[in-house]
Amino acid sequence: MKIKKILVSQPKPATDKSPYYDLEKKYGFVCDFRPFIKVEGLNVREFLSQRIEVLDHTAIIFTARTAIDHFFRMAEELRITIPEDMKYFCASESIALYLQKYIQYRKRKVFFSPTGKAEGLMPSIKKHNTENYLLAVSDVNKGDFTKLLDAENIKYDRAAFYKTVSNDFGPDEPLDHDMLIFFSPEGINSLKKNFPNFEQGNILIAAFGTSTAKAVTDAGLRLDVSAPTPEAPSMTGALDLFCQKNKVNKK
Repeated sequence: MKIKKILVSQPKPATDKSPYYDLEKKYGFVCDFRPFIKVEGLNVREFLSQRIEVLDHTAIIFTARTAIDHFFRMAEELRITIPEDMKYFCASESIALYLQKYIQYRKRKVFFSPTGKAEGLMPSIKKHNTENYLLAVSDVNKGDFTKLLDAENIKYDRAAFYKTVSNDFGPDEPLDHDMLIFFSPEGINSLKKNFPNFEQGNILIAAFGTSTAKAVTDAGLRLDVSAPTPEAPSMTGALDLFCQKNKVNKK
């Protein structure tokens, strides 16, 4: 099997240590990095239309660093002073540490999931079940946390602080790749929006996550590579296995 160019729908890695570059050297193809989607913060009017009062809440749940940035941006634009005793519950330790950009980090008011998954944060939330939580998310959040919070009868409000929109392609950006790699259903929607006459043909499509994989097949496209799997928990790992099994670029 011949693969010359792969489009990875993510920003270009900040360093040359990316495993994608290792795969380039190993198999002789080129990876282009071009996001199909981008994040935009809600404006004040859009946020206020949700009728959410930030200061009615005593704890905030963050599932991404992007949510932290746009939460504090919105607070500034609304001239809201976040109380010193506000508690923060984060989906991972890295998200919790990112809070230091905006607050004085103290363990007694910052909690995080030791597993990096929503379920891992629930023991801390249940321990503080008298708090009034604000779940800060995007407009396309699929509700993993809402299901868990509902199951435990936790008092909370869900509020979007940012939105995911299509990152439009210009007329000088052809889609001439042998493989396309997607990481969200919104990426598939952007593909259809930017290239309404797209025909897959021999183009390979890879997807990370079950919701992304479902979006591929729901769009009537063929899914050739999927991750995570027990054998390949990462997208690069799945791509490596695919290339090995299909003898990519082997003479």
